[in-house]
Amino acid sequence: MTEEAEAGGPQAVPAVSVVGPDDGETIVLGTTRMRVLEDGSHTGHRLAIAESVLAPHTQGPPQHRHAQHDEGFYILSGTVRFTVGNEDHDATAGTLVMVPPGTPHTFANPTGQPAVMLSTFTPDLYVQYFRDLQEGLAGGRPPTPEAHAAAMSRYATEPADGLG
Repeated sequence: MTEEAEAGGPQAVPAVSVVGPDDGETIVLGTTRMRVLEDGSHTGHRLAIAESVLAPHTQGPPQHRHAQHDEGFYILSGTVRFTVGNEDHDATAGTLVMVPPGTPHTFANPTGQPAVMLSTFTPDLYVQYFRDLQEGLAGGRPPTPEAHAAAMSRYATEPADGLG
C-alpha cells in the first residue's frame, strides 16, 4: 500500500488519452507525412506511437541503428521495403517488423501506391528527432549527411556505416 493510500489521501488516476482520426501532431518530412498519436507524454515516456504515410517511390532515411530504443512498424496498407543490413524484406498490410536496439535498418516505399504504417518507439526518445528534422527541412534544403548524423546522435542513433 502506498503512503498516500495509508494516509487516506486521494490517489492520482492516470488520464486516458484519446486521439481521434483528425487529431494528433502532424510532422511533414519530404514526401512522408507522420501523425504523432502518442508522444510519450501519456505513457511516462515508455512508448510513443505514430502513423506514417509514405508517398509512392519514397526513399527512407539513411540506414541507421538506435542504441536505446526498440522501433516497431505495423503495415496498415501498401508495401514498405525494410532493409536490415544487406537484406531486403517487403512488408505488406498486416505485417509487423520489430527492430531491436543496435540493428541497422531503413525503409522505403518502392511501389507506385502510398503505404501507411504505424510505428512504435520504446521508449519515446525518437519522436523529438522527427520534430527536429522537420524544423531543419523547413529551410527548404535536405540536411547534409553530416547534419543528419549530428541530429541522430542527439537521440542515441547513428548512421549504420559499414553495417557491422
